[in-house]
Amino acid sequence: MRQAGRYLPEYRALRTQAFNFIDFCLTPSLAVEATLQPLRRFDLDAAILFADILLVPLALGMDVRFEEGEGPRLSPMQALEQLKWSPNRIMASYEALAQVKDKVNKKQSVIGFCGGPWTVAAYMIEGKGGDFSKAVFWAKNRQDDLAALIELLVEASAQHLVAQIKAGADVVQIFESHAGAIPTELFDRFILRPTQKIVELVQRVDRNIPIIGFPRGAIPENYVRYAKETGVKAVSVDQFIDPVFAAQNLIPHVCVQGNLDPALLVEGGERMKLATVSILKTLPSKHIFNLGHGVPKETPPEHVDQLINLVRNWDETI
Repeated sequence: MRQAGRYLPEYRALRTQAFNFIDFCLTPSLAVEATLQPLRRFDLDAAILFADILLVPLALGMDVRFEEGEGPRLSPMQALEQLKWSPNRIMASYEALAQVKDKVNKKQSVIGFCGGPWTVAAYMIEGKGGDFSKAVFWAKNRQDDLAALIELLVEASAQHLVAQIKAGADVVQIFESHAGAIPTELFDRFILRPTQKIVELVQRVDRNIPIIGFPRGAIPENYVRYAKETGVKAVSVDQFIDPVFAAQNLIPHVCVQGNLDPALLVEGGERMKLATVSILKTLPSKHIFNLGHGVPKETPPEHVDQLINLVRNWDETI
């Protein structure tokens, strides 16, 4: 979960070499270095490509930029017929992934990713992050318009994932980071079915590629439906899903990834250890240990090292 980031001093130094964040993502030498930095420092199983979910609207023709200290800003929403998928705009990201694949050792997987269609649509409608009130208005009052936008994003996202697979990704992940913002009664139409379609389109090209889904913030019942119905091989769970619930209701259908509270990683020490051991005991199989969301910028790198060593050396017989 967001391995590279501002918690690493070497990342902060690297960031100064890019003109802006999009330039950072689309300069292969910088993106490769940002991807590999955590692997040099920590004993990790996989590298996740340094990129951003908003590369998809960029490739569709929208203007995307990141304001320092404020986050993403997107140009006003265009008519759908003006949005055309043009992977050449983000080809540098695929080049970076191919280079990462060449540099990691054979025991380490390379993870590619995209944003979930609802999450990306919400940024496009809103023009920025936040509470996504405009996007929620569309979900409630302009459902056909939102459905058309999401259909476009399903096709673009599937092509984006396929391009990453062809560049060398061993695993791909769909980050529906704002699943919790959609009204629960609309989860099926705007999250479940679109994800199912992305999985289907990707599997037409590579039937065996592992696909991880992350409906962050979804209610537990929708997590279960997501696991059972979308076709993903694994589901990431946020820190608000009880591991006991995941063991009883998700493990029978998929592998589970998660779900230590990132705040405990920042805190470190005994509380982090106790929570980690509890997760490991509750999810002893079909489980990829991870956080419930990204590594916060305030995280001391030594806490990441402590956590990894704890998981690596944990013995359930002790």
